[in-house]
Amino acid sequence: MKKIIFLIVITFFAISCQNDDTSSEATGKIKGVVFSQNSLKNIGGALVFSFDDENELIYTYSDANGNFLLELPVGSREIHIQTGNGSNFRTHFSVEIQKNQTLNIENSTSVLNQVANIAYVSGSYDEIEDLISNLGYTATSISFGDLANYNVVSQYDVIFLNCGSRNSSFSYLNNLIDTNLAKFVTNGGSLYTSDYALTYLLGGQNNVTGCNPSGGFIPDATMCSINNGSSGFINNAVIVDSNLSNSTGFTSLNIDYDLGAWQQIISYDQSYWTSLVNNPADGKSLMLKTNNFYDSSLVDTTVGNDNTDDWVTICHTPPGNQGNPITITINQNALAAHLAHGDTLGSCNGSTSGGTIYFTTFHNHAAGNIGNSESILNYVIMNL
Repeated sequence: MKKIIFLIVITFFAISCQNDDTSSEATGKIKGVVFSQNSLKNIGGALVFSFDDENELIYTYSDANGNFLLELPVGSREIHIQTGNGSNFRTHFSVEIQKNQTLNIENSTSVLNQVANIAYVSGSYDEIEDLISNLGYTATSISFGDLANYNVVSQYDVIFLNCGSRNSSFSYLNNLIDTNLAKFVTNGGSLYTSDYALTYLLGGQNNVTGCNPSGGFIPDATMCSINNGSSGFINNAVIVDSNLSNSTGFTSLNIDYDLGAWQQIISYDQSYWTSLVNNPADGKSLMLKTNNFYDSSLVDTTVGNDNTDDWVTICHTPPGNQGNPITITINQNALAAHLAHGDTLGSCNGSTSGGTIYFTTFHNHAAGNIGNSESILNYVIMNL
């Protein structure tokens, strides 16, 4: 009888060890570097994520050099990499995670693909399209007049409005352009404007000479900006946004304002705009971002690529961490499971939130030597 009991105990112990080897608690790691589409630029601040067997999000961010290390449960896993909310630049691939092993991802696998339709309006002093090209992405040139045609505007996910692109010879189009850009942002489109191109947002003619000019589509009360910034360097401009500093790897930079005057932010509504870079001399913002523009009277079909692909943006709220929701873009086929899990459709910014707007007082100026400003502008490109 004792022998029988002994054998049962041994058998149970052997089975228990085998279960431990394949349990969901066993983990391995993946390691890699996130690159732009041409594999020439390392991308910092990219979200790298996957899900466990209970559909819980497991994630990390690439460092300033694009490096990432992610620990996951063993088994087949779908890996997603994205910047911004994932609707413009992303990639995904499958891996097999093995216990206590680190899988090194090939560089060609962790390249961020362009899924956005991108356009730009040429300017006199700014050529953001050069930086887009340097990352290996493509942008279509459209004219100032094209902005008056919503059928053209709505084809794109992102539009870059270069400094000096506002054409005073066609100022009779301004009101229509204001409405089209407002509708574009309301329905998910994102805008980049630099320096004098602030007039697209706040109005004015070639530049804003005082607060509350006529025109534009952003409420005047949210910002006052005057074209009275003097030329020269602002040294040690402070990066006050942690996401931006973590993505670029530095907390300050020198900015060369090489024009005779530039658009200076006098004041702004901090509940509407978020400052990313400040002037150390007076604390005034040099770079702003907002997701707060939305006009319910202009709601229409979502713009750009959102009309054509099978991916959808959701807000994932990690259990036990309700105050830290994360916006991700996933395949439409996985949506039902995520909604059942408690995630919600749309960005974590809210259901009544439009696209992203960035405004930089500095730009990719004609001299070409823009130093760390290039990293800042690359961040803007990747996170619109």
